[in-house]
Amino acid sequence: MSLKTTTSLAIAAALSSALAAVAVSQAEAGPKEKCYGVSLKGQNDCAAGAGTTCAATSKVDYQGNAWKLVDQATCVTTKTPFGPGSLTPVKRPA
Repeated sequence: MSLKTTTSLAIAAALSSALAAVAVSQAEAGPKEKCYGVSLKGQNDCAAGAGTTCAATSKVDYQGNAWKLVDQATCVTTKTPFGPGSLTPVKRPA
């Protein structure tokens, strides 16, 4: 086998392994739910109310109308300095 063929096979094997790992990790991720009031400033997943457009636009930590996707059934047990996360928007101090 030539060096070029060996290198090509090694690259193909590495790429196949990487794609398989991604598929497995996505399959294990499981169902998600929107959890309000748990994201840090600029780390929300989408729509964070007035003055924001979508992902990464929340203005303060734990903004009550900004949500983040979390594993299903974990939102209301997620602790923040203002109490647990919520499945609906919550009022938080500005």
